[in-house]
Amino acid sequence: MIESILRLSIERRGLMLMLIFLVLGMGIFSYQKLPIDAVPDITNVQVQINTQASGYSPLETEQRITFVVETTGGIA
Repeated sequence: MIESILRLSIERRGLMLMLIFLVLGMGIFSYQKLPIDAVPDITNVQVQINTQASGYSPLETEQRITFVVETTGGIA
């Protein structure tokens, strides 16, 4: 199998060179069409939580409501 491929490649050098240049040209064309960003978006997502609870001090509001909402991801 390998012998026949090598024999064909040696006997048909021009054909092999044309195939190599064809594959090279297709690769260059495909490379130019790749949608690549120069700088990826690495910003983190932030959410502001405003909590109002009458009768609680700011510390109690933070401990009993806001902390729970932040750690669970929302009110269930």
